[in-house]
Amino acid sequence: MEERATNEKTRILLVEDEEKLRSTIQEYLQLNGYLTMEAQNGAEAVRIFNADANGWPDLVLLDLMLPIMGGFEALTKIRERSNVPVIILTAKCGEEDQLRGFSLGADDYLVKPFLLSVLKAHIEALLRRTKGTDRRKTYGALSIDDKAHKIFLNGQLVPLTPREYEVLRFFMENEKIVLRRDRFLDEVWGIDYNGTDRSVDTIVKQIRLKLGKYGKYIDTLYGIGYRFEVKEDEDN
Repeated sequence: MEERATNEKTRILLVEDEEKLRSTIQEYLQLNGYLTMEAQNGAEAVRIFNADANGWPDLVLLDLMLPIMGGFEALTKIRERSNVPVIILTAKCGEEDQLRGFSLGADDYLVKPFLLSVLKAHIEALLRRTKGTDRRKTYGALSIDDKAHKIFLNGQLVPLTPREYEVLRFFMENEKIVLRRDRFLDEVWGIDYNGTDRSVDTIVKQIRLKLGKYGKYIDTLYGIGYRFEVKEDEDN
């Protein structure tokens, strides 16, 4: 019997339009202890990464020849949001396709047809390589390395105090959600904090200054609180 212990909490997103193959791979992964998610085209896969980061998969298996949005385009858009490990699964075996896949950020490339046991070996090897490494979650120009307690702006470390980091992290984790000041006090400062919600306003002001033009990601909703939402750079 194959060992499953290390796989039980690993979520794998399978992006494959061929129903029979998708079902076969999904069944095999589940039998080996993985949690699975599925998408039938690239657009569905991208929607998952445009949603709450807490629902993101730990690894993606991505076909290239997909309807609506192809695999290369989907990979490009996923990489704008996440450094999640990606294995391309495709019948396209040409050198140019493989080089393009790697240049767009794929971590591995497996040509169809393949043995399921070989796919499993590739998954395990990639997860071993990426475990504990810097896998940042990206929000527009910002990215966060939660293990290192660091936030980067266009790849440059933002010099934040511990409190500023916790507030900005809370914003990023609750993207597009309206947050009242008392939620910050309860969940960042702690329920025993005796200060006022002016403390939140002060920290938000400091964060905006450090983000420069990207401070526009934080909207003030007067009389209510704040909302963090990535906005396109108007200068581009």
